[in-house]
Amino acid sequence: MKRLLRTLAAGAALSAVAAAPAAASHSWNNYHWARTANPFTLQVGDNVLGDWDTHLRTANGDWSASAVMDTPTVPGTSNRRCSMTAGTAQVCNAKYGNNGWLGLASINLSGSHIMQASAKMNDTYFAGATYNNPNEKLHVMCQEIGHTFGLGHTSEDGSSQNTCMDYFSNTGTAATSTTSTHPNQHDYDQLAAIYSHTDSMSTLASSPATSAGMAGRSDARAYRTQRTDRGNHSEIMEHFSDGTTRITDVLWADGPRPTVDRG
Repeated sequence: MKRLLRTLAAGAALSAVAAAPAAASHSWNNYHWARTANPFTLQVGDNVLGDWDTHLRTANGDWSASAVMDTPTVPGTSNRRCSMTAGTAQVCNAKYGNNGWLGLASINLSGSHIMQASAKMNDTYFAGATYNNPNEKLHVMCQEIGHTFGLGHTSEDGSSQNTCMDYFSNTGTAATSTTSTHPNQHDYDQLAAIYSHTDSMSTLASSPATSAGMAGRSDARAYRTQRTDRGNHSEIMEHFSDGTTRITDVLWADGPRPTVDRG
């Protein structure tokens, strides 16, 4: 996959599916977990170490305040590569290398239904002075987890909407600012809108979590990959031979890059 991504043209156009949502509606193209009732429970796998565990629990507590979902933290089932697990969102941190990205959120889809998800924080950059502060860590953690629910960004201009789903950066002169480190009411309202219907089946894991990769699994070949760049974010869509799709939102550490190494 690394070789495939490295052959992509930096300006590859992505269809409207990849367009960043407007502030009035930041659903990520209506991607959602299938479930038969609300509120529902999505297990969030804890694969993080050090102070990331505090940020994960804070973010999960915030997101669980939504009226439609509960996101309990459960023991992780994946490894350093943050392998996805069916019906869950796995969250990881590691030194993934000087590959340009600060955070990644990936969702595997069958149609518009999320089958499994992951969120990764790159300690290669978070260990440095620019990003190593609790406000930036919480902002990125909260945002990457938010993507695994089907939320997009609220803005692209770098201003603070006082939500972790905006493009604000808690670095530099803003390193001590706690703005944009938590969801706001608009995020909860958007989740209520995304999950206003129910489905005839569920893609959520029961307890304990099942352990098979259901979409975009290792034996399914990606036959087409598309990418779009927007400011300090990119979106990559991979189409697999089993009919599923993986979409990855990339948060760059210091501006767009022409390639992505997903670790």
